[in-house]
Amino acid sequence: MPRVVRLRQLTPGQSQRLEALGRVAQLLDSAFVVPGTSYRIGLDPILGLVPGLGDLVSPLCAIGILWQARDLAIPRVVQLRMIFNVAIDALGGVVPVVGDFFDIAWKANHRNMALLVRHAQEERAAASSGDWLFVVAMGLMLVAIAAAPFVILGWLAVVAGQVLF
Repeated sequence: MPRVVRLRQLTPGQSQRLEALGRVAQLLDSAFVVPGTSYRIGLDPILGLVPGLGDLVSPLCAIGILWQARDLAIPRVVQLRMIFNVAIDALGGVVPVVGDFFDIAWKANHRNMALLVRHAQEERAAASSGDWLFVVAMGLMLVAIAAAPFVILGWLAVVAGQVLF
């Protein structure tokens, strides 16, 4: 049976903030068409070419989107998914040159705006199973990353013990 969704009425101020954030996200992620293709890029990867500037501008937009999600009482798991989107964007963008191409492909601001708009319009916004799956997968990945050095050290200790004794 399909889920019945009751839409809520956003205040004019909320609607204006969503529209403004949408314009900023569009500017950063897909403002220009790449000539000869239908692919769009924004200012984010272009600003990323200037050391420090791209690393400052994009997170400011992300913070605005996350703040609006908090103000609209978007489910916390969805907010966590949005934070992971920003973290993935930030980590991918750290690598020189490759990070700029990553910024072109990932488009974290667009992803977060889509989540924000979808959940902002529901009267009783609920996280989808996809939201939960994404957050759990990211959590497991963080645990694996944190555990990896200890596993590697343990393995090296066993190998060293076999070689020495």
